[in-house]
Amino acid sequence: MSNENENGDKPTDLKKTIEKTAEFQQDLVRQFSNFQYNAFQNMFSSLQGFTNYNAMFKTNVQSGGRISIPEAERQALGIEEGDLVQVIIIPLARKQKNSQKS
Repeated sequence: MSNENENGDKPTDLKKTIEKTAEFQQDLVRQFSNFQYNAFQNMFSSLQGFTNYNAMFKTNVQSGGRISIPEAERQALGIEEGDLVQVIIIPLARKQKNSQKS
């Protein structure tokens, strides 16, 4: 009886191939996990940096397009009347208009 399988490989060669495949899969999973971890860390750092020096809140648009900054946010950031601030607008919901026709 021969120690070779159908392909002519010896059992030790097959075992080495399986071990190499397992190592490759483990390395691939490790790399993907590191990628996910780094992506999460970058997102978390960006979010943390954004919220440490800025405020995030919801407000309604008033007549004339005016919005107001809540008092708690003004106090936390030391914003006073006349200060220049930057506003980034992200619409969350549109007011439902009456669609009744006269």
